[in-house]
Amino acid sequence: MFDSVLVANRGEIARRVLRTLHGLGIRSLAIYTEADRDAPHVREADEAELVSSYLAIDEIMVAAARVDAVHPGYGFLSENPAFARACEEMGVVFIGPSADAIELMGDKVRAKEAADRAGVPTVPTYTPETAEYPVLVKAAAGGGGRGMRVVERPEDLPEAMAAASREAAAGFGDDRVFLERYLPRARHIEVQVLGDTHGKVISLGERECSLQRRHQKVIEESPSPVVDAALRSRLGEEAVSLAQAAGYVGAGTVEFIADADDPSQHFFLEMNARLQVEHPVTELVTGLDLVELQLRVAAGEPLDIEVSLTGHAIEARVNAEDLRFFPSAGPVLLAAFPDGVRVDAAVETGSVVGTDYDSMIAKVIAHGPDRETAIARLDRALSQTAILGLETNVGFLRSLLARDDVRAGELTTSLIGTLDPPEPPLTDEEVAVAWASAQLIQRGDDPWQRVDGWRLGGVRAPSYWTLSVNGGDPIAIEHNLKGSDPFMLCSGEWIAHDGWAWHVTEPSADELHHAVGDGELRAPMPGSVLLVPRKVGDEVKAGEPVVVLESMKMELALNAPSDGTVTKLDVKVGDKVARDEIVAVVE
Repeated sequence: MFDSVLVANRGEIARRVLRTLHGLGIRSLAIYTEADRDAPHVREADEAELVSSYLAIDEIMVAAARVDAVHPGYGFLSENPAFARACEEMGVVFIGPSADAIELMGDKVRAKEAADRAGVPTVPTYTPETAEYPVLVKAAAGGGGRGMRVVERPEDLPEAMAAASREAAAGFGDDRVFLERYLPRARHIEVQVLGDTHGKVISLGERECSLQRRHQKVIEESPSPVVDAALRSRLGEEAVSLAQAAGYVGAGTVEFIADADDPSQHFFLEMNARLQVEHPVTELVTGLDLVELQLRVAAGEPLDIEVSLTGHAIEARVNAEDLRFFPSAGPVLLAAFPDGVRVDAAVETGSVVGTDYDSMIAKVIAHGPDRETAIARLDRALSQTAILGLETNVGFLRSLLARDDVRAGELTTSLIGTLDPPEPPLTDEEVAVAWASAQLIQRGDDPWQRVDGWRLGGVRAPSYWTLSVNGGDPIAIEHNLKGSDPFMLCSGEWIAHDGWAWHVTEPSADELHHAVGDGELRAPMPGSVLLVPRKVGDEVKAGEPVVVLESMKMELALNAPSDGTVTKLDVKVGDKVARDEIVAVVE
């Protein structure tokens, strides 16, 4: 086994790897950027070294010279063959597959060709001339749903390919895209594999990952509710066959797209040559530590484990985003996580969530003897989860778990896209009253600090407030309560209840009289300006892009609301914009 390991990553996966290293008594070295100087993974590592970027191979290799092996986590350099080769040339063990295997599986076109040769069914591909609609535009490199577009009509294909290519180039340094058959009613089922340096590859069962938004997973579970023993064996054999053909070593995931009504009809989608975000559900049903197994096979130990699945595990990704799935950012005023379940978190109270990385900031994972119990435990855990200071999807996750079709296991990759935003459990007026109550309590009994109708020796008179909830219209309330609800958590302008959180503000006089002007294009999320295809004075048609933003791996076009002329455009490529900032005006 290794004496020292560099963790070449950040956030919750860095903390996850460090946990296993500490458990094995292995010295850990972490990397961090200036923005992450105070991040939890820096504090938890035995040592840490500053780098300019988590993609700076030359700088990371300087740190790698001090250790025996490098664990890349997922994302960033985990599937970069140049990084794996740099480790090999230095004589440092790369905890993952060979550079050749990464190169093969990281190219989705070559990976499909390899799957065909291994006898694994694959999704049909098209050219623009032969495409059958709807069609999926897909990046040839990378993963995580980036560089993907569903196209319904031939006339929309050029723009979709250009946008997917642009997104892929920004995310993976490779702008190649291809066209693939799109299955409107599909399930996403994947198989966890593990290979050693002695040629042995085993399957650790499957995961159901069909609940997705923008082709990115939201809830994952193991085992799949629709995979029986016979199909599990077949999927495992196909995944192992492909991994063996690639000479695969380490942990990897073979992903399949399956017919929602008959999952025995399935096709190879891609192989992720790394640990997956959703690996905890496999760990909980197998009782295995996948990071430890990664370390052992990288150290040359043969695989000698028995795999059996016990019970059911389900994971929810906690993302910094609003109910429309637009990214959110800001300081974490309070982070409260539940007991009794597994929590892998990137943030804690005092952390700052920016827009440079993926929106996932935590994972909550529950295990039970059966699927119904596991879901109930996850739902209860989410009700006890609160992250104040920015918007998260915790309330949405609870609404998803409450659905009859989800509880019945009737899942498709398109399900979330058909749903309207859920209704929070409290009205804006109830939230405003609860927040005002909390303010009265927090400000104490000092009459000079109170804002209610305090009277010396008399009954307190009502207090009057004008409040805005989540940027909505101002609400005037008369407050007669004496205290806040005990089930509320409040910090600053934020308040939480049952997994939901709200931002409550007291609008200024100017804000109360401000009306949004017609034709104003406001940023619905914080981020960076990616493209500015128009200039002041340009004539535009309704729906044409004026500014394109990027935030947390998401690209969004701000389109003209009507036919008109661009009369204001003060941003340029690379500028940072805040949520609700006016970036352009079309009149």
